[in-house]
Amino acid sequence: MKNIHVLKVFLIISIGLSGWANADDGKKYTWRLAETWGANFPIFGDATKNMAKMVNEMSNGRLTIRIDSSNKHKAALGIFDFVKSGQYQMGHSASYYWKGKDFNTMFFTTVPFGMTAPEQYAWFYYGGGMELMKETYDKYGIMSFPGGNTGNQMGGWFRKEINSVEDLKGLKMRIPGFAGEVLAKLGAKPTNIPSGELYTALERNTIDALEWVGPSLDLRMGFHKIAPYYYTGWHEPATELQFMVNQKAYDTLPADLQQILTIAMKAAAYDMYAQSMHESGVNLAKLQDEYPNVKIRSFPKDVMFAIRMANADLLHDFAKKDPQTKKILNAITDYQEQIRAWTNFSDRAYLDNFDAQ
Repeated sequence: MKNIHVLKVFLIISIGLSGWANADDGKKYTWRLAETWGANFPIFGDATKNMAKMVNEMSNGRLTIRIDSSNKHKAALGIFDFVKSGQYQMGHSASYYWKGKDFNTMFFTTVPFGMTAPEQYAWFYYGGGMELMKETYDKYGIMSFPGGNTGNQMGGWFRKEINSVEDLKGLKMRIPGFAGEVLAKLGAKPTNIPSGELYTALERNTIDALEWVGPSLDLRMGFHKIAPYYYTGWHEPATELQFMVNQKAYDTLPADLQQILTIAMKAAAYDMYAQSMHESGVNLAKLQDEYPNVKIRSFPKDVMFAIRMANADLLHDFAKKDPQTKKILNAITDYQEQIRAWTNFSDRAYLDNFDAQ
């Protein structure tokens, strides 16, 4: 990646300023990382490889991270348990996959109608998001860090056009996270399927629709060959992946390697966001030029209104059940309201002015 040389300089300066550059204990450490994605999976897998490469180079080989993809460990959605148990020192996945274990984990990936990626990064690092994530994961002996953002995700690929709320009833759709529960409230039948099984499930009519990411990754998956309706997003405005670290393993590292690892994760995460943005632009142009049969749509206003109401009702219900859920949700809502005012004055106003030319 072009950005890696700049990131290396950033790492060297950061470590030097920290005063830990000479904290070498003479030992070499080899860690294993389990990821949800298959071998050589683009963009997502690039984030883990970039992070591991930076760690190895900045530590002069004192910390090596070996990556096991899902085709090796055979448990794409088992990363939480791998890291919690210490079977793997690290993992790379998405926090909302663990909402069945702890509902509050989903807030650290994204929520429907939530913050954009720049807003969410601001919340994580300057608005208290990291502290709330730590509170959520501490009880499992896991450290969680932002692991790369896809930006705004598309609403999904559908075999049939969605014209009304009635069209959602009985719809079998692959959609993870809280968005699945929102659609279920409107009569859909959501399910979660690992990425490697998505095309087959759609092809065999196991599902009627699916969401994956966006043009950055969807085009290479071939969904457009089966489901010609491609809808704009609402459910994942800023999907943040997740680096997970076993707390006990982290504590065994000398201070300088802890710093190297932490900054490398942060650098790799932002690099993935930039890569996702680039690839989405490139692949959207290709999709529009080479596949005119694909119909890009936005959901009708009455459908979006029903989805927003269902989302608000469900979040309200969950907040009443758990004080920590209420605390996190209030923090997100308050911060989003504050930061969105600036987004509207800056980005939205600029785009509106640009379109008016």
